[in-house]
Amino acid sequence: MANERITENLVRDILRALKYYDSKDTQIEEQKSQIVEVKKLLKGASKTGKGGAGAPEFIVSTSATPDFIIIFECKAKTKYHESLKRNKPVVYAVDGALHYAKRLSKSYNVIAVAVSGQTKSGLKISNFLHPKGANQPKELTNKSGKLITSIISFEDYIEHGTFDPEVAKKRHHDLMEFSRELHNFMRDHAKLTESEKPLLVSGTLIALKNKAFAKSYDAHKPEDLQKEWMRIIKEEFKKANIPHSKEYSMTQPYSSIAVHPNLGKANKRFPKGVLYELIRMLNEKVWPFISVYHDFDVVGQFYGEFLKYTGGDKKALGIVLTPRHITELFALLANVKKDSKVLDICAGTGGFLISAMHQMFKQAVTAKQKKKIKDKGLIGVENQPQMYTLAASNMILRGDGKANLHQGSCFDKAISKEIKKHKCNIGMLNPPYSQSDEDLHELVFVKHMLDCLVKNGTGIAIVPMSCAISPHPMKEDLLKHHTLDAVMSMPTELFYPVGTVPCIMIFKAHVPHEQSNRKTWFGYWKDDGFIKTKHKGRIDQYDKWSLIRDRWVETYRNRDDIPGECVKQYVTHNDEWCAEAYMTTNYATITQDIFEETVKKYMIFKLNNGVS
Repeated sequence: MANERITENLVRDILRALKYYDSKDTQIEEQKSQIVEVKKLLKGASKTGKGGAGAPEFIVSTSATPDFIIIFECKAKTKYHESLKRNKPVVYAVDGALHYAKRLSKSYNVIAVAVSGQTKSGLKISNFLHPKGANQPKELTNKSGKLITSIISFEDYIEHGTFDPEVAKKRHHDLMEFSRELHNFMRDHAKLTESEKPLLVSGTLIALKNKAFAKSYDAHKPEDLQKEWMRIIKEEFKKANIPHSKEYSMTQPYSSIAVHPNLGKANKRFPKGVLYELIRMLNEKVWPFISVYHDFDVVGQFYGEFLKYTGGDKKALGIVLTPRHITELFALLANVKKDSKVLDICAGTGGFLISAMHQMFKQAVTAKQKKKIKDKGLIGVENQPQMYTLAASNMILRGDGKANLHQGSCFDKAISKEIKKHKCNIGMLNPPYSQSDEDLHELVFVKHMLDCLVKNGTGIAIVPMSCAISPHPMKEDLLKHHTLDAVMSMPTELFYPVGTVPCIMIFKAHVPHEQSNRKTWFGYWKDDGFIKTKHKGRIDQYDKWSLIRDRWVETYRNRDDIPGECVKQYVTHNDEWCAEAYMTTNYATITQDIFEETVKKYMIFKLNNGVS
C-alpha cells in the first residue's frame, strides 16, 4: 500500500505542475467525492464486486465543463498496469480506471487515466475516454489520431475529449433537447415572437461573457434586470469593436427584448421574473458549450431549431438555413486549409464560416495560426440586421471580436470592393430563395460570389434544383466567366419543413467554362442517411452520415464515374445541370412501386419549385 502512495504522490506533483490546483473552478477530490451525482453513481462500485462504495484515487471536475469528469487510478508496479481482458479492477490500474468510468459514464463524459510506476521517468500512463451513455470506452487520441500517453493539462483533456464524434453527437442531442424545452418556456411565459427568441439566446450568451454580470444577474430586481441585460450587451459589443459596423446597428435588434413587458415582471411562479429564469437556464445548460466547445454553432443551432416551430415568414424572406452537416460538407468539398480565405456573401448566422473555421483549426498547430484564421481567414456579408447581429454574436462568442463581417447588401459597391481586397480563394453560399425580383435570382448571387474570388478559387453554392434544370440568362453569363466543375442532386427533404428541393453547384472562378475543356461532374446524392422524425425533424438516427459523407467527398475528389451514383458530361448553358439527365438507369431493377413513387416525387417537386 505504501508503494502505491508513492505513485499517487507523483501524480499529485504532476497535477500541481500542470496547474490543476491553481484554478478556483477546478475541484480535485481524493478517494471519495462530495458531488451528489458522483456519490450516487459510485455507490456499490467497489472493485471487489461485493457491494459497498468505491472510488478512484483522484476525481477532477470543474463548473466550466459540467458534462466532463477526469479520474485517476494508480498502481505501484508497471506489471500491474493492465490485464489481458481488462477485467481485474482490484489488481490492475487500467482495469480499475475503466471500472469506475463505466459507472460514471451514465451521467458524464469520463476521461479515465491509469498510472503505474514508482519514478516520474518510469511512469506508465494510459488515457481513455468513456463517452456519456456509450457502451464501451476508447483510447484517448489527439485530433490526428495519435495516442496520448502522458498526463496533460485539464484544458487539453477536454479539447481532445470533445473532439470525439460520439461526444459531439451526444452534446448536440442534449443541446437540441434543451432548445425544445427553452422554446416551450419562451412560448408559454415570455410571449416572444419567433424572431426575438434567437436574439434573446444570443444576447444572453453575449451578456454572460461578462464575468461580473454572470456572477451578479440574480442580484437585480426583475424590473431592473432587463436594463442591465441591455447595458451589458452594448458594453460587450463595444469591447468587441467589430469593423464595418455601427454600434447602434449591432445592438438595435435587442431593443424590443429590453422593454418587453412579460420579461421584467415578478409573479408567484417566477418571483425573480421570467428573464432571470431564462438567463439562469442558458447559463447552466448552454454557456458551457460556448466557453469550451468553440467549434459549435450554438446560436445557429438554436435559430434553426426555433424555425421548426413556426410557419411564419421564413419562406417569404427566403430564409432557408443550411443544415449543420451540409455546412460541414462544404468545408470538405472546398478542401479548406488553415491558410484559406473563406467568403460567404449571405452569411446568415455564420454557419458556413464556423464550419470552415472548425476545419481550419484542425490543421492549425499554434495559437498564432488560430489567431490568423480568426483575424484574416473568414469574411462575411449579411444584409438583414437581425441575422447580422446573430452572425456577429457567433463570432464574438468564439473570442473573435474582429471578424471581417459587413452589414449591408453584398451587391453594394463599397462592400464588394472591401471583400475583394481579402483575395478569398473559397466561397460558400446559400442565397435567399424564391425572390420575385429577377435581379435577386439565386444565380445572380452565385455569379457575384464567384466574381469576388481570386482566379481558380472554388465557389460552392446550394440552390434550388430549378436553377439547374430551368433555362435562365444567368446560366450563360456564369459559364462565360467561370467553370461549372460539379453539381450534386441533394435529398428532396433536406430543408424540411421548407419544401425546396436543392442541389449543390461547384465552380472554378474566373476560368471560362469553354476554356477549361473539362467535363462537369454530376453526383446523385439523394440519400444522406437522415430520416424525418415527428418531433426532431430530419436526424441521423442510425449514424449513417459520416460514412456517406466520406464516400461523397471521395467520389467527388476522384471524379469517379459510377452507374447510378455519379457521371461526367460536357454541358453548356442550354443543358440541364443535374445527374438525373445523364446517369444510366438499370431498368431491370425498376418495379411498379418504384415507378409510381418516382412519378409522385416528380410531381411534388414540380409543385414546390414552380417548374412547368
